[in-house]
Amino acid sequence: MAAIDRRTVLQATGGLGLAAFLAACGGGKGAGTGDQGSGKGEVRALFMKQAGYSEDDITKMTAAFTSANPDITVKPEFVAYEALHDKIVAAGPAGTYDVVLIDVIWPAEFGGKKMVTDVTGQWPSEWKSGMLAGAVATAEYDQKLYGVPWIMDTKYFFYNESHLQSAKVDAAGLDTWDGVLAAARKIKATGAAKYPLIWSWQQAEALVCDYAQLLGAMGGKFLDDSGKAAFNTGGGVQALEFMRQTIVDGLTNPASTQSLEADVQRVFQAGQASAVLNWTYMYGAANDAKQSKIAGQVKVLQTPKGSAGRPGVNGGMALCVTTGSKNQAAAFKYISYLTSQPEQNKYALDSLPVWKSSYDDAAVVKTNPAVVPQAKKQLDDLILRPQARNYNAMSQALQAELQNALLGRKPAQKALDDAADKANSLLQS
Repeated sequence: MAAIDRRTVLQATGGLGLAAFLAACGGGKGAGTGDQGSGKGEVRALFMKQAGYSEDDITKMTAAFTSANPDITVKPEFVAYEALHDKIVAAGPAGTYDVVLIDVIWPAEFGGKKMVTDVTGQWPSEWKSGMLAGAVATAEYDQKLYGVPWIMDTKYFFYNESHLQSAKVDAAGLDTWDGVLAAARKIKATGAAKYPLIWSWQQAEALVCDYAQLLGAMGGKFLDDSGKAAFNTGGGVQALEFMRQTIVDGLTNPASTQSLEADVQRVFQAGQASAVLNWTYMYGAANDAKQSKIAGQVKVLQTPKGSAGRPGVNGGMALCVTTGSKNQAAAFKYISYLTSQPEQNKYALDSLPVWKSSYDDAAVVKTNPAVVPQAKKQLDDLILRPQARNYNAMSQALQAELQNALLGRKPAQKALDDAADKANSLLQS
């Protein structure tokens, strides 16, 4: 078996991956605590509704998989991202799902609590070397792998070219956050947009994602080397002061504090905002004349630079086999198919692949020639939100205090100090 290369494996398995191929040959036993099963039967899978692959994409992928594997049936279910975490937790004891989609911020919790299977032993070495480092991190905790990366994403900087042209703003200035503010002031002054900026600043994880990019750009850290909260120092404070000041100055739409990514997309596509941060999928949607008033005017860049760089937030997600699954072999076979490079390359317009070499594949580049070159640079420079077992509770505390500052209820420093106190208590528990 040692002489079999990845190309041969993909040809032999229809893109199922080495682990499934080995399992079919009698090897590749899983490292989880659940039942491997027969590798046949029903697989129940839980996905999210928005961002990344669409429901239609996943339905087509699943149909292709079941066509190639007629002894396996798959029942996919979709929920909003905001409901995904709690749905997985609630369903765990009953073993309701065999496959679940988890965010990059959850491996510590789900892996640490043995809710998802440790599949380290099922990972071929060429997977780890062939994937983007940021992608691998989406499934990794404590040097173990609890799933397979599937969605590799970060927030990019999108702008409406017509607004810049109307205000006679040079797009080159958007390379830095200072330049973005200067452009926004000019756009507002010339009337191209009442509020040039809108953000995903509702009290939700979306707010932490935007904050993460600004924190990283300004040299801040979520945690220090000892594992304690550090976002209430240096660049973490500067980032929140930056955010609040854009509201005070009338550059940011005040509706931002009640907006998620879909709201940002809607306002931007209506031509009511000049520049936004959002995930990869928005480029295709905002340039679709059937749903956007600004099709053909949308441009995309890496996230702008601050004093310390331009990291994008790691927005990756992984597919995991639950420990409660009674059919882990079939579940992993399904995951291996969805995450395979050939299958991911087919749907690169909606979600870019986790595989490094895909970014040099002409067919992938053709699906999104504006985004792929930016992604090739940005996905090598990502900031990871804290890997903590109590991350969700820690994030909720931070979200609440970020909102307090954005709404003017507390100064940025006070809000972040209060959030740090709560975070440190949770980190110690």
